[in-house]
Amino acid sequence: MSNHNLSRDEAAIRSALITTQSYDVTLDVRDAADPAVAGYPSTSTILFSAEPGSATFLDFISGGVDSVVLNGVPLDVTRVVDRDRIVLEGLAAENEVTVSGTALYSRSGEGMHRFVDPADGRCYLYTQYEPADSRRVFANFEQPDLKAEFTFHVIAPSGWEVASNGHEVSRSPVPGDAQAQRWDFATTKRMSTYITTILAGPYFKAVDHWGKTFDDGTNLEVPLALYCRASLSDSFDADELFRLTKNGLEFFNELFDYPYPWGKYDQAFVPEYNLGAMENPGLVTFTEKYVYASRATDAQYQGRANTLMHEMAHMWFGDLVTMTWWDDLWLKESFADYMGTLGVDRATDWDTAWVNFANKRKAWAYVQDQLPTTHPIVADIPDLEAAKQNFDGITYAKGASVLKQLVSYVGFEAFIEGSRQYFRSHEFGNTSLEDLLQALGAASGRDLAVWARQWLQTAGISTLTAEIVEDGGLMGAVTLRQDAIDPLTGKQELRPHRMRLGLYDPDTAGHLIRRESIEMDVTGPSTLVGELAGKPRPALLLVNDDDLSYAKVRLDEASEETVRTSLDKVKDPMARALCWTALWDSARDGVSPAARYIAAVERFAPAETGIGVLSNVLGNAAGALERYVPAAIRDGVRKDFLAVAASQLLAAAPGSDQQLAWARTLSDVSRHGDSELTLLRGILDGSTVIDGLAVDAELRWGLWQALAAHGQASLAELDAELASDRTASGREGHATAAAARPDAAVKAAAWDAAVNSSGLSNEILSATITGFTIAPASMLHPYIEPYFECLEHVWAERSIEIAGRIVRGLFPGTQDLDEGTEPAGHPVLLRTDKWLHDHADAPRALRRIVIEQRSHLMRALTAQAAKA
Repeated sequence: MSNHNLSRDEAAIRSALITTQSYDVTLDVRDAADPAVAGYPSTSTILFSAEPGSATFLDFISGGVDSVVLNGVPLDVTRVVDRDRIVLEGLAAENEVTVSGTALYSRSGEGMHRFVDPADGRCYLYTQYEPADSRRVFANFEQPDLKAEFTFHVIAPSGWEVASNGHEVSRSPVPGDAQAQRWDFATTKRMSTYITTILAGPYFKAVDHWGKTFDDGTNLEVPLALYCRASLSDSFDADELFRLTKNGLEFFNELFDYPYPWGKYDQAFVPEYNLGAMENPGLVTFTEKYVYASRATDAQYQGRANTLMHEMAHMWFGDLVTMTWWDDLWLKESFADYMGTLGVDRATDWDTAWVNFANKRKAWAYVQDQLPTTHPIVADIPDLEAAKQNFDGITYAKGASVLKQLVSYVGFEAFIEGSRQYFRSHEFGNTSLEDLLQALGAASGRDLAVWARQWLQTAGISTLTAEIVEDGGLMGAVTLRQDAIDPLTGKQELRPHRMRLGLYDPDTAGHLIRRESIEMDVTGPSTLVGELAGKPRPALLLVNDDDLSYAKVRLDEASEETVRTSLDKVKDPMARALCWTALWDSARDGVSPAARYIAAVERFAPAETGIGVLSNVLGNAAGALERYVPAAIRDGVRKDFLAVAASQLLAAAPGSDQQLAWARTLSDVSRHGDSELTLLRGILDGSTVIDGLAVDAELRWGLWQALAAHGQASLAELDAELASDRTASGREGHATAAAARPDAAVKAAAWDAAVNSSGLSNEILSATITGFTIAPASMLHPYIEPYFECLEHVWAERSIEIAGRIVRGLFPGTQDLDEGTEPAGHPVLLRTDKWLHDHADAPRALRRIVIEQRSHLMRALTAQAAKA
């Protein structure tokens, strides 16, 4: 049994015993291109101090340890190697340990990931560690508060590009091997193990530089580089990425008043990446899905810019100053999420950053915060498995939303000055909540302890509703009601909200415009808005106008009627996005039938000018169709929606983002409905030409998947499409389409490949699971019991990344509520409850996923039961 799930208590004991100074790491990946070679030599030399006579352990998840030398004395590896740990006893005040062994290449995106490009057969490597996978590459003390300086050496094929956190200082031949070279990299400043990194392969590389002269006359020069796979280089918009990078470096260096501390700034776009990006100092890694080989919308480009700014903000929040343990993960992720949006808003040409944050990013937080597994922003993280699960909507988007409100509360200048002091006081160190509160409190002159308790240390979401007493068309008493149950305690947790009320009425042209705005503090269960007494009732009273606070909003009856009849008349993009969110929350919560939300999308989405908002509401509608609309009316609702999507595809401006959004929606929804398949087949074979529509690889695979789901695409046709698109994304598209075919043998094969085999890489696994789940419920019913039977062995035998994809993706969550029955009595819910009851001692992270999937199903069944 593995012992790699490090606990918080174990980490605290270890950090009390030792202090790390430096690592010198050599990795030999010269044979990586040979698929028969499973691993590579890894040697790690660590200098550290310790309490004399004490004992501790190193972490190393490996294919075998060859030698351990402590203070010049070879140790018996059969005695000191305990599964994924190496025990070190009898420590001196100052110690040197060298561990040599075989690290394993990964196909899960954890550790050293190896990828063979289907386009040209070339091999690529990159590392990804967060929260704790550097121990899959070299032996180390794997916890964030044991920072050290790192020096990396890499032996690789001589034709490759190789990079690390530090800049390259030398490159030399390898004696006896003319095909390999050794790269030596500069020693880094102190950092945590999880943000070290290696990149190696025949990557395409572009270079540039950025510089700045500060007010004191000092100069900062930062070399820049960009990497992607060679087969993607024609689609790599390096000039635009360099422009955004330079804008970001200028903005954050000025904002934080602390020079970028990591020397160079490389950014690599890599395949089969588990995250959007990772903030490795000096070498940030991104998913290569941000290299747009197919047509992308402006919202996609803005999203990429947001990720770029998010990771850059981490160079200060997270890398320069790092949380002591994962309880305070929010100290880096919440700030980076806020700063990413701020950077796009202030350092780029986009003016809808906060609109998209409100409409999409916060929606992620709202979903997460209503799950039974929600948690405070400052979370309880007892071990590394729990840390892995907490990279979620609470830590990122709710935290950023709360910080946005804090900025409104203390003022932007005080917030930034507190951040600057935080960097100066804790540079290259580790912190906790108290350190940040002290810095922000000193800068703002406010005691933030109460605010922190109310917003950072409680869970759940407030729901705000306006109650209006009307007298002859004028408003009398206007009261804001707050309901805020902490799901972890079951108690009301009424939080203070700094927000605005927007009063909207039609202008002479019929547009709904803001005629007045009132900024106020909402506290307690009810807050009287005296300023509105005696004023005409507006057509729309928008609570939380401008999206200053974090809360769900229930529209009052008259305002909801205005929105459902005139949403397209709301001219302000932020106000319109907030109205869309209110309608969606009402449908998700079962307050109003999901079919009403879909009707609103059919009526008003064609007029939505914000492509980010449009894409989001179309995605919401597609999801609601299959999960929230009752089965008895679903086919009819879907057919109507598909008709609107088809008509809007034809009516949209040629070549516009709106046209592409409707095309994608048409293909996505047609996976489940067959009313527009003739149009889809025509687009694919060219018999139907839509002016301006780029029928490129991404769209083609979406169309093939829809046809395959209805048995209207043969495997031979899918194989022929793959033969013309031998790319990584093409391989994923093919896997989904092939598994989507409505054939029992196809589904059995997909299940077996996902659950009983380890032959699929992370992305092909997810693509196969997606295809498997595109099917009528009757075809998937035989897999309900096998799902629950396989959970424990999948969790025990697979890495946490792969196991999480299987457990989450294969949960039988697409179910229908029979008329006259109650959601809580649904057989799948009851079977889930039985598994949870019978497996109370199952790993906490596994139970969390199952509990969350149960909650999603319960919400869907409750929404299906909603009455008009």
